[in-house]
Amino acid sequence: MAQERTISGIVSDETKQPLPGVNIFNQTAKTSAATNFDGQYSIQAKKGDLLVFTFIGYDSQRQYVQDSNIINIKMRASQQTLNEVVVVGYGRSNSEYEDRSYARAEKRKEKREASKALQGKAAGIQVSNNIAYVAAPSQNFQMPRESVSISPKNEPIYIVDGVPAKANQIARINPNDIDNVSVLKDKNATSVYGSKASNGVVVISTKNELYKNLSEKELDKKLNIIPIPAQPTQEDYDAFVENAFESPKTAPLSTFSIDVDNASYTNIRRFLNNGQQVPKDAVRVEEMVNFFKYTYPQPKNEHPFSINTEVSDSPWNSNNKILKIGLQGKNIPTENLPASNLVFLIDVSGSMSDMNKLPLLKQSLKILVNELRSKDKVAIVVYAGAAGMVLPPTSGDEKKTIIDALDKLQSGGSTAGGAGIELAYKTATENFIKGGNNRVILATDGDFNVGSSSNSDMEKLIEEKRKTGVFLTCLGYGMGNYKDSKMEILADKGNGNYAYIDNIQEANRFLGKEFKGSMFAIAKDVKIQIEFNPKQVQSYRLIGYENRKLRPEDFKNDAIDAGELGSNHTVTALYEIIPTGVKSDYLIAQPDDLKYTKTETNSNNYTNELATIKFRYKKPDGEKSIEMVQTIENKSIAINKSSDDMKFSSAVAWFGLKLRDSKLIADKSSEAIVKLAKQGNSNDGEGYKAEFIRLVETSKQYN
Repeated sequence: MAQERTISGIVSDETKQPLPGVNIFNQTAKTSAATNFDGQYSIQAKKGDLLVFTFIGYDSQRQYVQDSNIINIKMRASQQTLNEVVVVGYGRSNSEYEDRSYARAEKRKEKREASKALQGKAAGIQVSNNIAYVAAPSQNFQMPRESVSISPKNEPIYIVDGVPAKANQIARINPNDIDNVSVLKDKNATSVYGSKASNGVVVISTKNELYKNLSEKELDKKLNIIPIPAQPTQEDYDAFVENAFESPKTAPLSTFSIDVDNASYTNIRRFLNNGQQVPKDAVRVEEMVNFFKYTYPQPKNEHPFSINTEVSDSPWNSNNKILKIGLQGKNIPTENLPASNLVFLIDVSGSMSDMNKLPLLKQSLKILVNELRSKDKVAIVVYAGAAGMVLPPTSGDEKKTIIDALDKLQSGGSTAGGAGIELAYKTATENFIKGGNNRVILATDGDFNVGSSSNSDMEKLIEEKRKTGVFLTCLGYGMGNYKDSKMEILADKGNGNYAYIDNIQEANRFLGKEFKGSMFAIAKDVKIQIEFNPKQVQSYRLIGYENRKLRPEDFKNDAIDAGELGSNHTVTALYEIIPTGVKSDYLIAQPDDLKYTKTETNSNNYTNELATIKFRYKKPDGEKSIEMVQTIENKSIAINKSSDDMKFSSAVAWFGLKLRDSKLIADKSSEAIVKLAKQGNSNDGEGYKAEFIRLVETSKQYN
């Protein structure tokens, strides 16, 4: 079999000028690359692979890989080219370009330079997947949603026939209709269009002013653009209703399972980075809050986690309070962690062919492989039309063998995941390590079927497999047809956790830097139950955790599944409280004439207690739960004097509630959220908190 190798070269035009941004697609291996500003590229390929070179305004070139590692390509201009491109700024005067008596050679030179000017030189103008913001290849071109990368901070203003336009509209204009394109920069842009044009202006004129005086909707209609809905039609999210306020007199106990998942946050980040509106049901506030790490102290007793509470002001409802509950898992040194028995269960069906699916998935799992020790072992099971084992259990020090097996995976076939789950768990149980870390790692876009009624059958299957003592980690990939609802069911019902991998940096965070917390459980079935003191609390509500709520009687029932806590992991939960005596529009009227359920309170007792909180957990290989109890003092700190953790976690929850369009928050100001987050931004060596602040700042344009 031919060995894969690096193919490189230079792509140029007919005058031997290098072309930046040319897309190179390996049609055999389904991988791609692009040329840099010097026209250089490199791509992995084998002998016999077909490379396709494409660039707007040029005919596609096809080249089979032979013996040479160097393939230089000359692109030929197609018939569909712009008549004229005018670039204004950087030392050239407007009048210089208003004179149409150029020599033909000068015009050709400007056309050659147009690609560079329209790609990177003017901030925010990009060429991606053979699609540029300035022109589309043909009238029949269907622009995929994933093709345009919008960077709100760097995007220029677009004007077509005097009408403001968006990048996706510009990309749909037929090049044959374009008369000229002007790129205004610096003072040439701001002097005409104001400060909003600081990133440049792309001005397009069509031959017959086809789009003059059209509204945005009319422009969409004429260009045959279907607006992107708030929830992409092929993505699937479970709908839920946010927690309401409850009275401690009628609902004295609030019980829920911890949640260490953070898939919702990275998925939201993907939407915002793509300039899309976030689907309401994609927002799970607790997963947003728990994406970030907080500075809780290590446990100092026999229990595997410490308990930390804090009370402060509610930033969105000024008369209310916020109770923060933080758990800190014990940090176990890597050398002391038990041996791992891992089974990679990888979706290689046809839906996984996109670059942000199987190719990203393989690179992600390589990060995890690099964390393995000699006492660890890995098996690889794949599924598409059928399930099969591509790598039997292999020692963690045979990294090349494991990585080679990953590299050989290719996508194709249907999405029958049931057989894959069966084989993966069978492999894990046959190689079970007593006292070890036995885990199936499912990597997929969630677009799979189990039985005739997928979700219910899948839930039954994964609950049955949970009894084997094998844990489950779900890694979600891709967009467009992403099935978040299925991934969440698997993680919730399978002694598991769940992450959405939107890029290689997130893979490095979850599978590399936080490997111990993600892959090694130190406590399972962790439940929290809190009883609020009605002398101090009129009403309360749990923020988030809607899908993790339990009945009061479930707390002591060891048969009820709950969340797992990993080594050095943190879990944070927030309650909003309406104190006694405070008037609030969110209070639900409580009956005061009940005969049998009237609650009597002793005014001389518990006046200094806000609540009593209880925890239950099991050891990773245990079946009987252990209980912990702690009281919370009725003492509140002003928000400006509260801990950085309180400020930042409240800001994240606030943003999540805003994205969900919560009816229970009075203040929805992005500026106020950013201000609070900045006040709480500390211990941010990786920059995730600063990234969150940028997301809030840019989200104002889309939400």
